[in-house]
Amino acid sequence: MLRVVSQVARPRINRSFATLIIADCDAASGLGKSTLSAITAAKKWEKGTLNILCTDDKSASEAAKFGNVYVVDGAKTADKLCDAVEKLHAKDKYTHVVGPSGSTARDVLPRFAAKIDVQPISDIMTVEDESTFKRPMYAGNAIATVKLEDPVKVMTVRTTSFPAAEPSGDGKVEKIDANDGSMKWVSDSEKRNDDKPKLGTANRVISGGRGLASGENFDQVLVPMCDAFNAALGASRAAVDAGYVPNELQVGQTGKVVAPDLYIAVGISGAIQHLAGMKDSKTIVAINKDRDAPIFTISDYGLVGDLFELVPEATKKVKALNK
Repeated sequence: MLRVVSQVARPRINRSFATLIIADCDAASGLGKSTLSAITAAKKWEKGTLNILCTDDKSASEAAKFGNVYVVDGAKTADKLCDAVEKLHAKDKYTHVVGPSGSTARDVLPRFAAKIDVQPISDIMTVEDESTFKRPMYAGNAIATVKLEDPVKVMTVRTTSFPAAEPSGDGKVEKIDANDGSMKWVSDSEKRNDDKPKLGTANRVISGGRGLASGENFDQVLVPMCDAFNAALGASRAAVDAGYVPNELQVGQTGKVVAPDLYIAVGISGAIQHLAGMKDSKTIVAINKDRDAPIFTISDYGLVGDLFELVPEATKKVKALNK
């Protein structure tokens, strides 16, 4: 028998939150669009002014449209950024420290969480309240509801789950200093081409897998298709591990998570780890010679055949339409 016990309603307590967002910054291109999704997530609990940590002046000027900004110039290493977060937290006593899921936040936030002895969580995709969040598990096959009891909530945000925030005013910009730490920045291997769509934010993505057989085929077959579709180039982990393309192009559980309007998978079988990084795409097209490839189970459209014939043909037709 179900027994119902009445309870006296308790008055709501007005809580005060303070949130710091670790921005995705680049001195050349400015504030990363992934930061705008993290801001949207933070606004689910933060009704006051957001605080944003940037690493260059260009990003800071853009971030000031969304909140107050701290700038630590040239902080390219995780230990220097972590030191900046520690100093700001000691001053402002944040209740939430968050960042968009990416290489920067994934490196900095666990360091900070360990130093203040709290449990971080990654890839939140839903905000239930200021302490309760949903995140994917088992490559997205299960969704866990997590309630954080720690006084400081440290987490990364799955940016494909939240729309970009709209500017909300003009914030203050303040310069801060941080210790250099023991790490030294050597170089950036990522090739930056500002006139082409970026993988993390593009509306169209074309990814290649092991079926392309070589890096030369990526350049000769897939890159022209990306140019015709005005799409960003991506790759499966198998293609990255084989050395066909650099690591920053990897889409999947251990790479970038994308959710474009159009995702074309070329020569990709569809391992569960890859599907975890792109299955939220609005329209998925698969090109594979194996009609039983797992990628066809989630694709909206599929082409069974030789990619070295189908891709050039599709590229040619789209170029004709663009003229």
